[in-house]
Amino acid sequence: MTRQFALPITVFVFSLLALPLLLSALWVKVVTSAVIFSLAAAGISVLFAQLGLINLAQVALIGLGGWVALRLNYGTAIPFTVIVFMAGTTTALIGAILALPALRMRGLYLALVTLMAAGAFQILFNAFQFPNGGSGFWGVAQQSAAEIRLPLLANSDVAYLRYTIVIVALCFCLVAMHRITAPGRAWAMIRQSEANAMAAGVNVTFYKIWAFVLSGFMAGVAGGLLSGALGQLDARSFLAADGILLFALAVVGGVYSWLGALIAGLLFKLLPAVFNNIGLSADLAMVLFGAALLHAIITAPRGIAGQLLVAFSRKSP
Repeated sequence: MTRQFALPITVFVFSLLALPLLLSALWVKVVTSAVIFSLAAAGISVLFAQLGLINLAQVALIGLGGWVALRLNYGTAIPFTVIVFMAGTTTALIGAILALPALRMRGLYLALVTLMAAGAFQILFNAFQFPNGGSGFWGVAQQSAAEIRLPLLANSDVAYLRYTIVIVALCFCLVAMHRITAPGRAWAMIRQSEANAMAAGVNVTFYKIWAFVLSGFMAGVAGGLLSGALGQLDARSFLAADGILLFALAVVGGVYSWLGALIAGLLFKLLPAVFNNIGLSADLAMVLFGAALLHAIITAPRGIAGQLLVAFSRKSP
């Protein structure tokens, strides 16, 4: 086993087998949410690390994936795992639409476009709410909510955490496969110079859209998993401002590796919960996030993950 695979395999095995046994019921739920949001952060990292593109609508796409998953869960008999990936397919298509502005713009202008898209989704979520087992297309009941169907192997909170870890790990492998194969090589050429990439025969339009499709797929799968973890979703959980925060934390964690996405998810969900648990305001986490972002921009362009991986490689024999 090479150093490259030792750390991710160790983290995966520990998270799957030992971690759930060390957590109380409350922290099992918190860690489940953190792992789910790390998947969405991985989608952000694909765009920013590979193409230098900014997507601030990722949290909104999580909400859309959750909406689709809930609707299919209540309205059909499709197995939950299939529903999760159908939610990812839906948001992948929306990601392709979000890619259209990226064909002509990047930087601040692209960030503003995706932020406006996130704001539009926020308005829609507030207006139509999330399905809870009611009748009709929207599936919203005023009185009570139905229970969501989960896989037989994931009916308890601990089992669902393990189920989530496996799905997220598979999606991380999908991202890694893209990075080391033809899409990754094409993205590297495009980021260096679009003109040179076109001259070399790279289909710039296709690979930009493909990156947004992959990023959107990650967000949709995360939304489907979140619907199963929480049972019910709320529009207040998918604010446009949270898209900015998740992007910032992806940079803090490190956009160039799977570990950075995992750190981003933990920071996004775990740190505020820790502050709440010790009697402090969760808003204090924002202060630390700001300081961490400043640190990443000035001294650690590869994020916390980059620093940890360098330290790990030095200590490894």
